[in-house]
Parts: sequence; C-alpha cells; structure tokens
Amino acid sequence: MSSPPAKLWGGRFSQSTDAFVEAFSSSIAYDSRLFRHDIRASKVHCRMLGRQGIITPEEAEQIAAGLDRVQEELEQGTLAFSDALEDIHMHVESRLRELIGPVAGKLHTARSRNDQVATDIRLYLRDEVDAMGVGIRGVQTNLLALAQQHIETILPGFTHLQNAQPISFAHHLLAYFEMLDRDYARLIDLRKRLNQLPLGSAALAGTPFPVDRVWVADQLDFEGICQNSLDAVSDRDFAVELASAAALIMTHFSRFSEELILWSSPAFGFVELSDAFCTGSSIMPQKKNPDVPELVRGKTGRVTGNLLALLTLMKGLPLAYNRDMQEDKEPIFDTVDTVQGVLRVFTDLVPGIQVRREAMLAAAGEGFTTATDLADYLVRKNIPFREAHAISGRIVRVCVEQNLTLDQLTLAQMQEVDPRIQSDVAAILTIQSSVNARVSLGGTAFETVKKALVEATKRIA
Repeated sequence: MSSPPAKLWGGRFSQSTDAFVEAFSSSIAYDSRLFRHDIRASKVHCRMLGRQGIITPEEAEQIAAGLDRVQEELEQGTLAFSDALEDIHMHVESRLRELIGPVAGKLHTARSRNDQVATDIRLYLRDEVDAMGVGIRGVQTNLLALAQQHIETILPGFTHLQNAQPISFAHHLLAYFEMLDRDYARLIDLRKRLNQLPLGSAALAGTPFPVDRVWVADQLDFEGICQNSLDAVSDRDFAVELASAAALIMTHFSRFSEELILWSSPAFGFVELSDAFCTGSSIMPQKKNPDVPELVRGKTGRVTGNLLALLTLMKGLPLAYNRDMQEDKEPIFDTVDTVQGVLRVFTDLVPGIQVRREAMLAAAGEGFTTATDLADYLVRKNIPFREAHAISGRIVRVCVEQNLTLDQLTLAQMQEVDPRIQSDVAAILTIQSSVNARVSLGGTAFETVKKALVEATKRIA
C-alpha cells in the first residue's frame, strides 16, 4: 500500500493528520474546477519572480513549463486527486514537484494560499460573470423577438391576480426585458470590484520580497490592486455581491416561470410551451406539465439560500483569513451553475412559446377592464377624478347586477347613473382603444411599444 503524499506544510508537525480529518477538511472534490485559473495565476507569479530577480529567469521558465504539463494532465483527467493534498493548489504544486524536482518549491515564494485562492476565485468568477452577461443578453434577444410578433396581441394586465387593464403582450414581455437589463447592469457594476488583484498580499501582511503587483495585475487583466493585505485575503464581498445579483436574477426568472405555469394551465390557456420543456404524468396520460418553469421556480430557493449561507459564513470572522472561508466555494459554485443553467434553458424555451391570441383577448374583455377608461372619459368632461371614479364604479355595479359587460350597457342605462355621459363614450370602451389610449412613455399603446422595442434593441446591440 502506497503512503499518502507528504504535506507541503508539514515541517512543524510530528504527527500525521487523522484520516477522517483529511477527508473532512479536503476541498478538492469541488475546488478542482479552479485549476485553470490557479495555473494561470501561478505562471504569471513565477515569471514575475524571475523578472524581479527573486528566482532566476531559467527557474521561472522551468516552473512555467512544468505548470503547462500539470494543466495538460488535469485537462485530460489523468491526475489523481487525494484528500491528503487538501485542495487544488496543493495538487498542482505537488505534481509540479514530481515533474520538475525541488525547483518547484520556489513557486510559492512571496505568496500564500490565502492570496492564491483569493486570486483564483476572482479569476473564476470574472469569467462566470462575463458568461452570465452573455446569457442574459441571449434571453433578452429572444424576448424581443417574441415581443416583436405580439405588439398587437392583447391580454389582461393583472393586479392582485385580478383583471385590471388590457395591455399588449409585447409590453408584458418588455417588463421582463427591463428586469434582466437591471440584472445585466448589476453584473457589470460588481465586476469592477471583483476585478481587483489580491496576489502579493501573501498570508495577511504582505511580503518582504520586491514583487511587482502592478505587472501581475496587468498580465492577469485585473483593473486594479487590492490596497490592504488584510482585506485582500479575507474579503469575500465580491462573492456575496455575485450571490445577491444571482438571487435577483433567479427571482426574476421565478416570476416569469410562475406566469408561464399559470398561462399554460387550462384555466388560463394563454400559451403552450414546447414539448421539449415539459413532461408527462406517470399515471395521467393527458397531462403536460410545465416542469422546467417549475424547476426554475424551485431552484430560486437554493440560490437565495446560498446568499444567506455566504452572509452567515462571513458575519463573525475576525481578520484575516479563517478556514471557515473554505465554505464559500460550494454555495458560489452552485449559484453559478444554477444561474448558467437557467439562462441556457430560458434562451431555448422562449422562442418555442406558442401564444393563443384569442384566449388572451377574450380574457382581457372580462372583469370590466375598461372601467378606468370610463373614469378617464368623465375626467375629460371636467369631472374631478374621485367623482368620476365613483360614477364608473356605480356603472360597473349595474353591469354586475344585470350580468353585462361595460360595452354591452346601453347609453340610456349609463345616463341613468350620470346624464353627462354622451354617445362618444362607446369609442373609448373597446379593448383596443383602452390599450392604445396609454400613450405615455413606458405605456402599453401599440405605437409606444413599437418605440420601446426599437430602444431596447439598440440597448443590447
């Protein structure tokens, strides 16, 4: 039986680590995904050491070449992982030593795993933030394409899940476009704070070696440098910020999912989702279940939970690094994976939404959705809005008592409530006229929506 690999930090210890403790404290099962970022930062670090004369240029190139070989093995999946080596950093350095000998030990000069992991996770999350931004734009592009087809498709707008006023379906879709646009802006904003270099802070106090952090930041495409070594190794604000932005992204998709679930039910019948995004029942052969939106709605809870986990993790930690912070990775990795999956599935789901215009229009005519238009009509006759509101409400009560819609009520019946109502009222009580009356910026009138689509398309071009 082969002996476990020696600890690279084991000089001070006279007793081996307990086998269960090794497994309990190991993070290689999940932080192995950081290997590309770890090796990239290590190569820049060793070349900086060579440029600064801290090691020889020849040693720097030997180490860099060895790191390339380690990366090849990791890419090919031939490098075996061991709990005894704890994390990806130790696996890379241990294998490097096997490949190139004792010179590998010079790689860790002027750095610590504390600033190393802080650098790796920032590099990783920077890539993921960029990918999320691309994913959001993909969903927005498809929302705009669907909206373009349904500028004049009318459905009821709801408040309290009760019919409120008729709106354009394109206008409704543009609401989600705006939510996603704020999500995109948050990612762009947090990326600035994320994209700061911790490397060179070492364990917590900086390093006595003449490192060139500015050169390293430039080589790794960081926009700036963490200015305080204590903060640099113990900061996880960037992870919390990303988790917060991700929780909002998921909340927006959860709301959209909820509407798709409702709309695709027989009770609404507004849309039909593609079979590729639904499943059936094991017992009821007629069922077509909107499982993908339901899963998205459910996964929102775990992303929100990950945000809470990170906040709870960090709330009581003294400066600087503490091993508790190893627990930051699983929540943030899970968050990233979940959001990326949701962005991909919605990019593909949106184009397959089949809209049932007739069902939407029929529903828009229910629930007296033009009652506000009647009140506005009276206001234009110089009646104070509160009085106009009361008159319109009394006319709705007449409709309810006689089981009529507003446009079915005769002029004479309306004039019994208020004689100031004239024959021109008929023109404003249709669903189409109600929608097209809302011409204010951001409103649902067809021409206003067309302009909004043009502006939205420019925004993401």
